[in-house]
Amino acid sequence: MELLWFIPGHGDTRFLGTAHTRRNTSHAYLATVAQAIDSLGFAGALLPTGAGCEDSWVLASSLIPLTHSMKFLIAVRPGSLSPTLAARMAVTFDRLSGGRILLNIITGGDPQELAGDGTFLTHDERYAVTDEFLTIWRDLFTGQTVDFEGQHLRIKGGKLVHPPVQMPHPPLYFGGSSPAGIAVAAKHIDTYLTLGEPPSMIAEKLNTVRQAAAAHGRSIRAGIRLHMIVRETEDEAWRAANDLLRYVDEDKIRAHQEKLNRFDSVGQKRMQTLGSNGSSGRDALEVSPNLWAGISLVNIGVGTALVGNPEQVAERLREYHALGIETFILSGYPHLEEAYRVAELVFPLLPAWQASLAQRDRVFQKPLIPLTWQ
Repeated sequence: MELLWFIPGHGDTRFLGTAHTRRNTSHAYLATVAQAIDSLGFAGALLPTGAGCEDSWVLASSLIPLTHSMKFLIAVRPGSLSPTLAARMAVTFDRLSGGRILLNIITGGDPQELAGDGTFLTHDERYAVTDEFLTIWRDLFTGQTVDFEGQHLRIKGGKLVHPPVQMPHPPLYFGGSSPAGIAVAAKHIDTYLTLGEPPSMIAEKLNTVRQAAAAHGRSIRAGIRLHMIVRETEDEAWRAANDLLRYVDEDKIRAHQEKLNRFDSVGQKRMQTLGSNGSSGRDALEVSPNLWAGISLVNIGVGTALVGNPEQVAERLREYHALGIETFILSGYPHLEEAYRVAELVFPLLPAWQASLAQRDRVFQKPLIPLTWQ
């Protein structure tokens, strides 16, 4: 079980759908979040991408010397970047960080934002570009000189001079729920990511992905993206969940849902469907035990959170793990405080983390010399 957290490059807050208590996205704050992630035992963190975010490559690069072991899951957009340039960027980051980069392959789901970046392809055309991009990418990391001519991309004499630290290449992560997305994942991806859906929906999707990968003679790892709202008691957790929406009214929900309607992402549509009952009553938003879709009312991307006491949240994580999910990319509002809550309340209940926590406690929590108070 691999647990990652989230660095809020788009800003942080205590309340959704409002500017109240919105935190300044300063480098000092984001560095504080990264250092907490690094010290608490998370394996790494996802950095968001998009027009409203600080650039994930620049931000992650600035955090290399401020952290020690955490890895950075950074976005690569095949429609906006050449595969050879992206490969050189990834290799440089990998070498300078000592092997601490992970690549999140993003095709994009908002046609309006993509047009602003100069991408005017249809949904399936973007996945066709991603297929060609990753074909070139993998050939580059074999050390060969690459000549490629596809429907969308053309490379002549492409080559990587320097090898990465992580061989044969930095790991590739990717989420796509459409048939076109699953086909790309099956052919190229190391870890397939899904948004936080109920276990029954995820089991069905992962079965499809694994069958598609097997047709290429491959196996594929699985990961999930979830928010976390954990408190010492279940009542406290649900109060905290409802409090996130303190400033959200029906007009804000309606405006957000209208914005989501322009997206052509199948995964985003599945999130939107889970929260579709929320506009008339938030009590209907527990779509599976301890899985709350309230965040989907006003948030783009992952719209669900695990809500409960530590035992309940740990049990839900174990249920997803039993489906074959190995990587958990987690987050919570605000991201600094919630990182501590998850590490302190949930980590001790996960067997994979008990040994590492015991080692950390031996090193950091016991003084080298017994203290005597006078």
